Amino acid sequence: MKGDTNTSAGIGESEIYLDFQAKVSRVARIDRPVLLIGERGTGKEIAARRIHYLSQRWQKPLVTVNCASLPQSLIESELFGYEKGAFTGAYQTRKGRFEEAEGGTLFLDEIALIPLEVQEKILRVVEYGTFERVGSSVTHETDVRIVGATNQNLLQLAEEGKFKMDLLDRLSFEVLFLPPLRLRGNDILLLASYFSSRMAYECGKDAPRLNEEVQQKLLSYSWPGNVRELKNVIERAVYQEEGNEIKNLNFHPFDNPYDEKSAENNTENRNSDHFSYNLYDLEKAHEDLDLAFLSRALEKSGGNQKKASEEMGITYDSFRGLYRKYKDRLKK
Repeated sequence: MKGDTNTSAGIGESEIYLDFQAKVSRVARIDRPVLLIGERGTGKEIAARRIHYLSQRWQKPLVTVNCASLPQSLIESELFGYEKGAFTGAYQTRKGRFEEAEGGTLFLDEIALIPLEVQEKILRVVEYGTFERVGSSVTHETDVRIVGATNQNLLQLAEEGKFKMDLLDRLSFEVLFLPPLRLRGNDILLLASYFSSRMAYECGKDAPRLNEEVQQKLLSYSWPGNVRELKNVIERAVYQEEGNEIKNLNFHPFDNPYDEKSAENNTENRNSDHFSYNLYDLEKAHEDLDLAFLSRALEKSGGNQKKASEEMGITYDSFRGLYRKYKDRLKK
């Protein structure tokens, strides 16, 4: 159901999400290279597709190359093609992805994995619009827009000599950072509802609702796998649920129930979900826990702050201090 994930790219109302989409729309009209940087599962390929189809090149090909799926020794021939007899197994001439994308857009996913010698040839394409197939001295001209994507720090790699600084300079006309799901607030619930409905339809049943506790878990989880991970968590919960309400979420499907140590640790940790944070996320985990308690207390007290402070067992002044700190992040 890959199409579900593609469609979900248009779901979101948070300010950070809408701001990113506006940047994508704006740069799409300018015929220059773009770099998309974001964590896994944030939708870099979907953003690249949006850039292409909103550009003047939309009627021409969009060609995607996942550099992580190719052996480094084959990336050059994949991109630039090769002549018959160029190497063992080259039984006939083959066009590369630059030729296939002629007039359109070439999306280089995981661009940081491209070998330096191949980066040199890409640099020539960007600067002069020319290249040679592997095993040939014939120069070909090309007109292709490059959109690159990675979850790595390209500037740091360039400073370490692992990525060509000249190429980085040419490709970074615009650098767009994709917002991680954990910062998109109630977009998490909108996406969860969408994935729930789609999975329920596939299972031939009504979509179970997300109760308040489940919603709070979704909002407080750190989502290291972003939208892709959310889709898996919700679909897993929907297909397993036999009632009309989702009561449980499994964020860690690889936890072995027969591993006594793992089961013991999970029993201690499930209520807070603090195990889902990286060790350097201590401050964020603290803030998310404060926010979750505030939301639950206000919900239970019907929005009465005095009663909410009593529910939490803290003074009204302490509650007011927390409320002022997090009021912009509280669920409207």
